[in-house]
Amino acid sequence: MLTPYYQQNAEFVTITREQGSQFAKKVADDFNPLHDADAKKFCVPGDLLFSLVLSRYGVSENMYFKFEGMVDETSQLQFPEAADEFAVTSNEKVMLSVKRDGATSQCPTLIESLTKNYVAFSGTTFPHMIVPVMGEKEVMINPARPMVIYESMAIHFDDINVKSVELETDTPEFEYEGKRGKIILKFNFISEGKKVGRGEKHMLVSGIKAYDQQSIDDLIAYYNERKATL
Repeated sequence: MLTPYYQQNAEFVTITREQGSQFAKKVADDFNPLHDADAKKFCVPGDLLFSLVLSRYGVSENMYFKFEGMVDETSQLQFPEAADEFAVTSNEKVMLSVKRDGATSQCPTLIESLTKNYVAFSGTTFPHMIVPVMGEKEVMINPARPMVIYESMAIHFDDINVKSVELETDTPEFEYEGKRGKIILKFNFISEGKKVGRGEKHMLVSGIKAYDQQSIDDLIAYYNERKATL
């Protein structure tokens, strides 16, 4: 499922603007302007890097991902040999660091279902999750410059010997001070009706301002319009 969205050049992996943009829109349902092919500061979706790691190294009982750098069309990504801790780099700069432990599954149906379901969950974080959880504290992102950065994620499996999983949203958390804050989006892994694991996605937010319903309505309308036309 990932083949259309990257190319292997000798020891490097590269991702074009069009490939990153198509993955965001077609696979992740993510219409963040940073992932537009013509964006001034284009950024490859972090979920594509996560997906490439799973396809190469499998799914471990415990995995932690930290997004360290902004990957764009000029990045030449190097994926090292499998290890408990490793980094995906570009020109010796760390772009994504990974820690893992416990048993590892190479089951292709588990890898594919986790990839598809996590990426679909992750892509819908705005506006469906971010707006309500911030609204509970009567604040919002800045519609003129919505700065939401994917910082890290973690997953844990109680049972790695499953063939596929679905994601079930859990209660999110949001804390802020001044104009900066952190959102933790939580989810559970479900297989055959049973909870077999859990995970978290951590996002940093800046430019926080007082909640204004009209501004939120306009922002969501703009988002939905982009989604319908792109």
